[in-house]
Amino acid sequence: MIQIERVLILAKTYPSPSAQYVETSCVAGINEHGVMRRIYPVPFRYIEQGLQFKKWQWIEARVRKATKDHRYESYRIDIDTIKCGDSIPTKKDWSARWAWIDKVPSFDSFDAIDACQQNSGVSLALLRPKQVIGLDIKKARHLDWTEEEKEKLLRAQMQGDLFSEPEARNQVRELRKIPCDFFYLYRCDTSEGEKEFRHKVVDWEAGALYWKCRLSHGDGWEAPFRAKLEEELGNKALMFLMGNQHRFQNQWLIISLIYPPKRKPGEAVQLSLF
Repeated sequence: MIQIERVLILAKTYPSPSAQYVETSCVAGINEHGVMRRIYPVPFRYIEQGLQFKKWQWIEARVRKATKDHRYESYRIDIDTIKCGDSIPTKKDWSARWAWIDKVPSFDSFDAIDACQQNSGVSLALLRPKQVIGLDIKKARHLDWTEEEKEKLLRAQMQGDLFSEPEARNQVRELRKIPCDFFYLYRCDTSEGEKEFRHKVVDWEAGALYWKCRLSHGDGWEAPFRAKLEEELGNKALMFLMGNQHRFQNQWLIISLIYPPKRKPGEAVQLSLF
């Protein structure tokens, strides 16, 4: 059934077709009724920093339940119907944003997310880690897109006849591959005691930060990159919006970094009851 929905954008991922279980890109958010949405196909130009719509911005569009992706949050979007609305500001210590953060299915442990996926099929969830340890940065297997990756990106851009093949090829050619993979190491309390976890970060903001640091610091990019993601965000109430994969639903990625200021003592945190 086709319907018009308002969705608050919470996640835009950097395309990453190199790993066999990684979908090309992901845009996700929460609708005005507090229900999570994964929407596709969304061309790169709609995801890029500063173009079309951004995180924490409302959009309105015509959507329908995806038929080939049975995850209940997954919907196809009619790109031509997108209307960009207001962005939610950060004023008053993110008070307006916190109101929506608290509506997202939330967990204190990755094990709890994994169990919920198996029991109820949740595929988008907010993780509130006990402690963020830091980043693990690894060199990518290939420093540039392989021909196979280019073809995957090309097919993604041509979904739904959004672009002609020449237009799609031009977008793929302009999209730069990040030559590193970024992972957050973090700890959570579980029923078995405290455990350490490691998950890959595919948030578009992290990718944009890499290119910004590379431009300003050259080969010395890693120090300012870590300063932002480890030190600055580590001093906030850093949370991970997690998303799993269509074909490999036990594989999870950090699709968005959510980093409000820490709440003052006594402020309530409303955890979803799963």
